[in-house]
Amino acid sequence: MKMTQFPGSPFPLGAYWDGYGVNFALYSENATAIELCLFSAGDPSVEVRIRIKERDNSIWHVYLPEIAPGQLYGYRVYGPYEPQNGHRFNPNKLLIDPYAKAISGTINWNDALFGYEVGHPDEDLSFDDRDSAPFMPKSVVIDSRFDWEGDKLPRIPYHRTIIYEAHVKGLTKLLPAIPEELRGTYAAIGHPATLQYLKELGITALELMPVHHFVHDKFLADKDLANYWGYNTIGFFAPDIRYASSTDHGAQVTEFKKMVKELHKAGIEVILDVVYNHTAEGNQLGPTLSFRGIDNVSNYRLTEDKRYYMDYTGTGNTLNAKMPNTMRMIMDSLRYWILEMHIDGFRFDLAASLARELHAVDRLGSFFQIIHQDPIISQVKLIAEPWDVGEGGYQVGNFPPGWAEWNGKYRDCMRDYWRGADSMLGEFALRFTGSPDLYEEDYRSPTASVNFITAHDGFTLHDLVSYNEKHNEANGENNNDGENHNRSWNCGAEGETDDAEIIALRKKQTRNFLTTLFFSQGVPMLVAGDELGRTQDGNNNAYCQDNEISWINWEEADTELLTFTKKLIHFCKRHPVFNRRRWFKGQPVKGIGLEDIAWFKPDGTEMTEENWNQDFAKSLGVFLNGKGIHSMGSKGEVIVDDNFYVIFNAYHEALPFKLPPQKFGRKWVKVLDTALNYLEESGENFKAAQSINVDGRSVVLLKQPTH
Repeated sequence: MKMTQFPGSPFPLGAYWDGYGVNFALYSENATAIELCLFSAGDPSVEVRIRIKERDNSIWHVYLPEIAPGQLYGYRVYGPYEPQNGHRFNPNKLLIDPYAKAISGTINWNDALFGYEVGHPDEDLSFDDRDSAPFMPKSVVIDSRFDWEGDKLPRIPYHRTIIYEAHVKGLTKLLPAIPEELRGTYAAIGHPATLQYLKELGITALELMPVHHFVHDKFLADKDLANYWGYNTIGFFAPDIRYASSTDHGAQVTEFKKMVKELHKAGIEVILDVVYNHTAEGNQLGPTLSFRGIDNVSNYRLTEDKRYYMDYTGTGNTLNAKMPNTMRMIMDSLRYWILEMHIDGFRFDLAASLARELHAVDRLGSFFQIIHQDPIISQVKLIAEPWDVGEGGYQVGNFPPGWAEWNGKYRDCMRDYWRGADSMLGEFALRFTGSPDLYEEDYRSPTASVNFITAHDGFTLHDLVSYNEKHNEANGENNNDGENHNRSWNCGAEGETDDAEIIALRKKQTRNFLTTLFFSQGVPMLVAGDELGRTQDGNNNAYCQDNEISWINWEEADTELLTFTKKLIHFCKRHPVFNRRRWFKGQPVKGIGLEDIAWFKPDGTEMTEENWNQDFAKSLGVFLNGKGIHSMGSKGEVIVDDNFYVIFNAYHEALPFKLPPQKFGRKWVKVLDTALNYLEESGENFKAAQSINVDGRSVVLLKQPTH
């Protein structure tokens, strides 16, 4: 079949429909020839190959005036097959366009997907000449037009942000209020029932686990499991089709945009969990799906022996972010999701791997420099998972200004505090106040710390107080996968129990964790379902469980916990003393005389240096000065709040706490008590220096009204 073709343009990369035809452009520095392969939507076995003749600065391009949106395509790339030199070209393998805006389906695992003969004694040094096209999903030409109806990014400031980490499918798959045909999809997230729930809960930002098109690993597929979490990307521009309610080619793009538009109408931002550190092609024994076959040397970090891959990610490979073409692809992807999909921010998986210039993590590396000077990317929320699995990869507190970080030290400290492990009150105070030891010296604010007790990776909050050990047998790895050191405590029995005292203690511990999280300075992150008492039956690594283990069971929700969580979130949103823009100074506030924060022992005297370093001490009180917030509103108005006194008692028995002397306030009203599941604006009254009995393992909050 002969088709009209013109030279076209090297930019933009990918497939771009201009209303008349489609320009195709693909980067490959070391290829010797490239074929664009077109497939019929009605019969995918029909393939038309077009040899691309034009090449500018390693970008191969062609313009086809007869092509329209919905067209399926892929590439075959020619060049040397020399794994020992890093080259793995094999034109028998159909390749996904790295810039594809949509991908038609999923991989059908077959040995033809590998560039070498599976089972050959020479392994990847052998060569496989079978055609992989019948088993490969195809890239899709899309029509990018969409009526956003004037949609704009909400741009909620960090100090007013409450993040809800959720999985598209897991959040809505069992939600009864959603029509069954929509459950588990982008459309379900944008459904009025979901939006209403998120608004009532008080969420301001929905952080979605990976939605970039990903691959279910072969070893999981062979065991009838799935890469449920999606940290196995193969298409950095394409929303995964498995979360679309329509299977029409390219329909997932429109559905995703509709979801974002509806969330924005509800005042909720959308943050994407993105995986730019590696791809789904794995190590030297992995399949040839895209980057490996397009230009392996240019796309991946290789060892000195170029047959093998540097693996800072634990997945077999690491994208080479120090190469200009790879860095450009990452930045183009980020800009695309902001400009075309209206995304409000990103959480970067294993972000330390992107900061490695040669091998060491470099906070001044090109990745950060390019982002900081970019007028588009630099203006959205940028959140780092500040570690990878390589040497020196744990970089909590070391990312540059402009970045927020998942604060793993906060998680560990608070878990240790409430389970009664040996820990210093000094560290508790640092984490509670936004971790100034990690962020203040670099002129970052408390909101650089994204605080969390749990995340998708690990125990749910219910399981954190119900299990001492992981129970990952369902993963098929003999319980050898997942973290062994969880800093969890089962409160006296492993797993589910009928013991009323243990159940009551677990509920109280859950409220303690939630209260500590939302009272702490920084950006709180709540994992979807924790407010409902969701359990994974002790599985702390449910990455491969696309089933009831991972999905939220709405019919078994702990409604009492949900009510408490809603009240807690909205209470904190009403009181800016819990979400300050600036650091506590621990000094008298000008014109007020009282410190902005003060710390007390149970006997009512202020903490001394010696008290902070006692690992057996588990109890303290914190005075928060609402008149000393030292924060200005968006229009310059001074922010004033009530004064509060928070009592933390992680000791296992009840203790009397003497309230601060009269200069800190003459009257106090109890508004929260986790032991009683109590949170009301007006409760029992107390006077200065009066003793209050605080139950073991509980939090009490008192308020001094401003009027």
